[in-house]
Amino acid sequence: MALHPDFPSDPYAILNPDIRWFPADELLRTQGYEKLLPPLVAILRKKVNTWRKSGYKGASETSLALIRWWFEESHSIPKADGTLFNFRYYFAQREAVETIIYLYEIAQVKDKYDLIRYDSSQAISAGMFPETWNRYVIKMATGSGKTKVLSLLLAWSYFHKLYEEDSTLSRNFLVITPNIIVLDRIRSDFDGLKIFFSDPVLPDNGYQGQNWRDDFQLTLHIQDNVHITRKTGNIFLTNIHRVYDSNNREPSFEDVDMMDYFLGKKPVGATTDSKLDLGEIVRDIDELMILNDEAHHIHDEKLAWFKTIQDIHNRLLQKDGKLSMQIDVTATPRHNNGAIFVQTVSDYPLVEAIHQNIVKHPVLPDSASRTKLIEKKSSKYSEKYEDYIHLGYLEWEKVFHVHEKLGKKAVLFIMTDDTKNCDEVSEYLQSRYPGLKDAVLVIHTKNNGEISESSTGKSLEELERLRKAANEVDLTENNFKAIVSVLMLKDLSSAFHSPTAQVKT
Repeated sequence: MALHPDFPSDPYAILNPDIRWFPADELLRTQGYEKLLPPLVAILRKKVNTWRKSGYKGASETSLALIRWWFEESHSIPKADGTLFNFRYYFAQREAVETIIYLYEIAQVKDKYDLIRYDSSQAISAGMFPETWNRYVIKMATGSGKTKVLSLLLAWSYFHKLYEEDSTLSRNFLVITPNIIVLDRIRSDFDGLKIFFSDPVLPDNGYQGQNWRDDFQLTLHIQDNVHITRKTGNIFLTNIHRVYDSNNREPSFEDVDMMDYFLGKKPVGATTDSKLDLGEIVRDIDELMILNDEAHHIHDEKLAWFKTIQDIHNRLLQKDGKLSMQIDVTATPRHNNGAIFVQTVSDYPLVEAIHQNIVKHPVLPDSASRTKLIEKKSSKYSEKYEDYIHLGYLEWEKVFHVHEKLGKKAVLFIMTDDTKNCDEVSEYLQSRYPGLKDAVLVIHTKNNGEISESSTGKSLEELERLRKAANEVDLTENNFKAIVSVLMLKDLSSAFHSPTAQVKT
């Protein structure tokens, strides 16, 4: 499964669809390789590539101005030390944005039947699309800049709705994360609308005849902190649990957490529970686009996540509107059985991202070392997996010292099966390895991914310090060198930008 010999290492280079990676030997490229990709991706790559070469023929004035500003203009951005550097979006980010704009403006996709026209597998059907609104999935390797893609598409929708007379897009946005940790990561970019001004998202006033910066009037609402003063111009940033239809939704046997199903709904009490029905506020507005981060969590139409979005869309239909679009970004858009989300329209796989050196590199022990590992007979977790933990520590120690010289930081991840074993492994690491004394961060979570008082036994003030430590763990001035967790390893790793050694036992 090697890359094409002509595949560039430059992450800004425009990629020819004919040299993209696929999960098979290069010799099979001429024998229907497109059937090994997500069903819609191969044809859409070629269509978008042709459209790009045409100078974006058929695009609206708004879309064309934004595309040129983002991807063709030169942008000098100041660093912290006052010097300037030339900012550019990666091609993977560019292609994802171009694909969504192409589907909306050029292909004019109205429903799943229009989308199926781009199927190269000849194996998908309308029944595989449970939603009745336009939903597009962007597959991008973790660390390749999914949040930047969301910021560009949000700005595109806002300005298109504002400047294009017949636009069916939106100036209201529901940005959904699966849990608090991922929300905190996105919040660091969205707070004060920072990402829109620090990155060259907004064109200069006067560019192509519009006052972009003056016209970008948006209010950010985070979780329950909602103060709506107008019907448009809102970004609701929240984890999915804040928009469940809490008044009308009945507990189900299909729920991930079945406690409410068997015991009835519990009253609001813990500090992490919602006291405000954000879902009702979102359902009450007249236009809306939904942006899902880490969207691999949406894998089943029976889950409350899907049903919540479906309910919002149905409320809009009752007001002669509709959900303008749902855009999901994830590195792993797969169902539990391994099948790819058929709504995947753009794909930047990990193999390409690693080759172009824009993502962190997981460090794993070599196969010869792994074959020597022995699972010992013991009821004590650290004793049972002593070999695994020690090998992971040795691999981490090697890369830690290498990257320390470069001013970077490697982090050791260990995932256990329950919170009790988390605490036990943390104590073991600190007692056995002097370099990890007082340097192990333990994170306990609820099933929905929130760091809570009930799961940690800590006060709200301590929880805030814990969340801050998790968000800043990859900074060299942060003392933590290892993380032990139960549920959140995958989502935590997507938040860090340093090399990591991983131990999964």
